[in-house]
Amino acid sequence: MSWNAGAQRIFGYTEAEAVGQPNAILIPPESRDEENTILEGVKSGGRIEHYETVRITKAGTKVDVSLTISPIGDCSGKIVGISEIAQNITERRRAEQILHETNQALESQKGVLEAREELLRIFVKNVPAGVAMLDRDMRYLQVSDRFCADYSVDSSQVLGRSHYELFPDLPDRWKEIHRRALDGETLRSEEDRWDREGGTTWLCWEVRPWRSDDGLTGGILIFAEDITRRKQMEEALSGMSRKLIESQEQERTRIGRELHDDINQRLAMLAIGLEQLQTNPLKVRSHLQELREETAAISSAVQALSHELHSSKLEYLGVVSGMESWCREFGERQKMQIDFGSDVSGPLPFEIGLALFRVLQEALHNAVKHSGVKRVEVQVAEQSNEVHLLVRDSGSGFDMEAVKGGSGLGLLSMQERVRLVNGAISFESKPMGGTTIRVRVPFKSEHAARRAAG
Repeated sequence: MSWNAGAQRIFGYTEAEAVGQPNAILIPPESRDEENTILEGVKSGGRIEHYETVRITKAGTKVDVSLTISPIGDCSGKIVGISEIAQNITERRRAEQILHETNQALESQKGVLEAREELLRIFVKNVPAGVAMLDRDMRYLQVSDRFCADYSVDSSQVLGRSHYELFPDLPDRWKEIHRRALDGETLRSEEDRWDREGGTTWLCWEVRPWRSDDGLTGGILIFAEDITRRKQMEEALSGMSRKLIESQEQERTRIGRELHDDINQRLAMLAIGLEQLQTNPLKVRSHLQELREETAAISSAVQALSHELHSSKLEYLGVVSGMESWCREFGERQKMQIDFGSDVSGPLPFEIGLALFRVLQEALHNAVKHSGVKRVEVQVAEQSNEVHLLVRDSGSGFDMEAVKGGSGLGLLSMQERVRLVNGAISFESKPMGGTTIRVRVPFKSEHAARRAAG
């Protein structure tokens, strides 16, 4: 489980308390079967939007949430995790319940209909959600404190004014919704986009008519909840998945180019050499050693390409030794010095080791392409129940802000791999100041566990 500040605000757990815990700590016992059914569907590649349910906070209280649940795939398309984006809708649910109870109370008070409008004004003022009460001319009769806070206005600046005067950039489609509500309809949208001069705002809204003392429609109530932050998170997740797919396609293109431009052409030349020997047997002795060397070189190139895709040495040598062996081979191919050091007391889980290995590969490929150096330092160490990876060079470096704002996939790929094993990664670099990449992943070795047990 990974965790951010938004999740902490809703559920009360810090990142340190939540990471590593099962999702079940948030789910009420009576909802677990339903939750498991939904998660099985998502693991099969499905996506759930606006799933409204209940979660449990650290304090043991229940909160109403709206969830967007999406699968997370790796570069091969395999689903390796699930993302849940939660929106706290407790206030909205409470507001809906209060309005329902208020309407029931009003319907039961047939003898005091004159109190209807005043009671609605009191409800709107005090409801813990963004609510506005307007008359048939779309002028404000009352607004909630939350409405004022959301739009940075005071009720004295709003009451009596036209809704369209306060928001002159309202889309025409919303004006049509208001007209339909004034004709008696109740309308609702789970998400709606509002492109404003200052940027895009996403809203979840409901518009419904309210009845005046004579039983006719006196105006409308507008419930609005800003869900922009949630939409931004969803779009960021979608963008990340798209970039990872693009990264996969780029890697396939690179491998295809190496097979075609290098290995395939060398095999063709080898075939020509063998054909020449067939037509001129007298040259066999003088060319045989040359052909053997070329065959061995092609074999080494295929093996190196294979290790880029899947290093079997990680499995039969262990993660750390496999990484060291790959660094040695990579350094020889690229004619650069890689100073590899390790201080890990026991074997690493393969999932963690593979993530570190892929980060190491990406970092060293970047060093070859961009840094201009011939020496790179690599360190793998175990510290305080974490495994740390450091990759450092003193090359040309880069502008961090420029890279973050660009379309490069390397940093994103490294970040996502580390995130999937509940780790953290940091980048330190500046033009002509070298680059340092630090990774830390929670890990408790058997040696440390035995030492802790005495």
